Amino acid sequence: MLEARLVQGSLMKKVMEAIKDLIDIGNFEFSSTGFMLTDMDPNRFSVMEFFLHSAGFDHYHCDRNLSFAMNLHNLAKILNCAADDDILTIQAQGDGLAADSITFTLESPNQDKVSKFEMKVKKIDSQQFGIPRTKYQAIFRMPSSEFARICMDLSNIADTVVISVTKEAVKFSARGDIRAATIACMPNTDVDKVEEATLIAVDEPVGLTFALKYMSLFTKATPLADQVTISLSSDQPAVVEYKMAEMGHIRFYLAPKIEEMNTEPLGENEDEMETEPQAESNPPVDTKAKIELWELTSFD
Repeated sequence: MLEARLVQGSLMKKVMEAIKDLIDIGNFEFSSTGFMLTDMDPNRFSVMEFFLHSAGFDHYHCDRNLSFAMNLHNLAKILNCAADDDILTIQAQGDGLAADSITFTLESPNQDKVSKFEMKVKKIDSQQFGIPRTKYQAIFRMPSSEFARICMDLSNIADTVVISVTKEAVKFSARGDIRAATIACMPNTDVDKVEEATLIAVDEPVGLTFALKYMSLFTKATPLADQVTISLSSDQPAVVEYKMAEMGHIRFYLAPKIEEMNTEPLGENEDEMETEPQAESNPPVDTKAKIELWELTSFD
């Protein structure tokens, strides 16, 4: 049995608005530790992971693991019926890993209005996605509203963005047929509010190209967090993460554009890296395929 009461019901409404245009069907997993929603976009270039700790609920009880799939557009229509201050209660009955249906109750703070919606769900195998934990070459954190503005501005110029990170700055570059632009963000901690800071941590400079279509879709999560953290490595999908204080997070994983990547294998020294051609036995790293392989891996 599952019963989860979320006083900040608008939180789930914002989550659905952030992901419904990226993911069609979401895989839901409820356990004693909290609620996870994961899935891959239809083009198989990105993965979304949302997790809400059980402590983030006003009341949370889950006596057995429940796993099911649900159409996110239909769920978004239900949650759009909620007022900003409505309380959301999620309930499900089921044996084993699956529930047959799930009930969403929207309740006004003074309890003068209660709305109930029931949706049929589809049984799935639990833990379909395993996202490897890895060390990234460069990580930066910046105001989420600023990142959203950058993606919007560059989307008017080109379809892709090159994100280059050094210790000195994060650069966003886009080049179209007749226009080009570069936006540089330097580290900045001398601010009145922590959420306005820009922080950069670099073990090795990195530059990767990404589809602005996806980056722009990710920024729909901006209302969930004041800051966004982006992690990059030359042989891994990028991670775009929005942390919701102590309640949980929403993460997006995106494969870089393969044709823009530096796929030359590492040599024994710098000279070898510069002069030796790429061996035929070392094909380009296909990070899209790497995302697809996550389906076969268990979570850490």
